[in-house]
Amino acid sequence: MTSPSTHNDLWNEDLAPTGAHQRTWRWYHFAALWVGMVMCIPAYTLSASLVEAGMSAWQAVLTVFLANAIVLVPMLLIGHAGAKYGIPYAVLARTSFGTSGAKLPALMRAIVACGWYGIQTWFGGSMIYTLLGVMNGAPIGGEAIAGLGINLAQLLCFLAFWAIQLYFIVHGMDSIRKLETWTAPLKIAICFVLLWWVYDKAGGFGPLLEKPSQFVAGGPKEGQFWTTFWPSLTAMIGFWATLALNIPDFTRFAKSQRDQVVGQTVGLPVPMGLLAALAVIVTSATVVLYGKALWDPVDLAARMTGIAVLVALIVLLIDTVSVNLAANLVGPAYDFSALAPRRISYRTGGYLTAGLALVMMPWKILETTQNYIFTWLVGYSALLGPIAGVLMVDYYLVRKTRLDVEQMYRHDGIYSYKNGWNMAAIAAFVLGVLPNIPGFLNAAFPSAFPDVGEAFKTIYTYAWFVGVAIAAVVYGVMMRSGSRG
Repeated sequence: MTSPSTHNDLWNEDLAPTGAHQRTWRWYHFAALWVGMVMCIPAYTLSASLVEAGMSAWQAVLTVFLANAIVLVPMLLIGHAGAKYGIPYAVLARTSFGTSGAKLPALMRAIVACGWYGIQTWFGGSMIYTLLGVMNGAPIGGEAIAGLGINLAQLLCFLAFWAIQLYFIVHGMDSIRKLETWTAPLKIAICFVLLWWVYDKAGGFGPLLEKPSQFVAGGPKEGQFWTTFWPSLTAMIGFWATLALNIPDFTRFAKSQRDQVVGQTVGLPVPMGLLAALAVIVTSATVVLYGKALWDPVDLAARMTGIAVLVALIVLLIDTVSVNLAANLVGPAYDFSALAPRRISYRTGGYLTAGLALVMMPWKILETTQNYIFTWLVGYSALLGPIAGVLMVDYYLVRKTRLDVEQMYRHDGIYSYKNGWNMAAIAAFVLGVLPNIPGFLNAAFPSAFPDVGEAFKTIYTYAWFVGVAIAAVVYGVMMRSGSRG
């Protein structure tokens, strides 16, 4: 294709379509990428939230597996465009939202990723903090800093882990792919070692596996399974909803369409379900070993003795770096670059992501299960679901998978609509988000919004599904009727 760089400011080399020589990722690269991203602390602790909510161990595992099987569908559908045309998510969004309007979904995705980047960085800093405490023989730090809620040692460890990740921002996408490819087998091996360790120490896999759910007849939450299942399923889908949007940032490097489909299918649902099972089994054994369920792998590592503590925490540190960079840096780096292509490169976008992650104080998000699941995970799925609905309808039903790549980089092209904005996409996005706002306000600020109706609360439990469905229908109808521009 002819570079349109002399025509407008929608082009830079980071956002340019990948050429044939750049499309080197095979299916096993994608599988390794997903294994590397799945094996992370937040994913490990997801099962904890479900068991704490009343599910049995295996109900929690199956819920996690089902959610990932569902979210795989939009990943494969949206990823098709990346593999076919070599374009990132922020550029693909121009076909539906317009060359200027695409900044809206790019910004939505980028802000959520900054939050996740901060959360993973907090986990990494917590591991350094724990390791230093073990080496010191006693917890380090002191009183919490006013306004922050953490002590000075925790803050410094958080900043130290944040600084470690800057190396990969400087060295770009290829360094991240290599890190994921090399660490994925290590993570699988460590999982088996951990299973052997708990089985040997506990003399079995513990009591949690035999414990029934709290929803059975006579249980403390009898008959309440479905009111817990649906918001939990939505939250689990929300966990990867960000990647479901910006998956073209990775599939644009695919050698073939088959490579991205097979790699993602092999790499996401099954490993995620297995990780949930691992979490349940290991945590069940901790009841025998320590007298209580330890869902936090960092807490578990800190209780190990001898060299096992050091090895476990180093592995967790490597794991957190690889996951954070792949899942939470690549996407927003491209998204910020798309906001001002002439001034923001991929690397500069990475610096912005890391900077915003600092000011979002991620430890606040993780203070309670309510904050983490019903405010954070379900809340942002309400924002990202409508975008996914618009992208899929546009690419498959409106465009029939046929795009003019050069036109995506022109202000006066076919994707400019009216002044760069496609109002059909904007309307679909707004209408997809609106029904979920009352439920979100009640979940995030219950004391300020106590009187939200039960209907809105119910809608919010299906936030991602509601957003996808409404936006898809509205966008399809408006585009068919010619209501755009």
